[in-house]
Amino acid sequence: MSRRQPEGPAKTNAARLLDRARIAYDLVPYEVDENNLAAEHVAEQLGEPIEQVFKTIVLTAGPHDFFVCVVPGNCEIDLKKAARTAGYKKVELLHMKDLLGLTGYIRGGCSPIGMKKAFPTFYHHTATDFDVIYVSAGQRGLQLRIAPDKLIEYTHGTLADLTVDPE
Repeated sequence: MSRRQPEGPAKTNAARLLDRARIAYDLVPYEVDENNLAAEHVAEQLGEPIEQVFKTIVLTAGPHDFFVCVVPGNCEIDLKKAARTAGYKKVELLHMKDLLGLTGYIRGGCSPIGMKKAFPTFYHHTATDFDVIYVSAGQRGLQLRIAPDKLIEYTHGTLADLTVDPE
């Protein structure tokens, strides 16, 4: 992985922040399907296992209480586990209409790096099972390939069990 991308996709705010922190990553473009923003599509486009492609989900426990969960693309977030992990009794997904104003990102391009404000961030415990994971670089069509321990450290994240148990 490199910090510099001499050619290729334009830098996003998330990439510039990683450059400033001297954290290695790669910007990996993929073909966007506006009708299918699912992580499965992204993983397929990247040619990577879905378990290694993480999605960033913003949750709320009230009008001023927000936090972020980063989970594998093939998993469903368990709101009770997420609430317990973040220290709340009840949480819900942030409404899509509020995402841009709160984070500066849109659906399908929400990165755990570079939100308008630093929110508590929790990563599914499987993130560290991999040498690298993929998260949004802050825009649709562009992923960050990054070492999970570096990402977690940079965002002051915490590992936790955040997903619905497989049946």
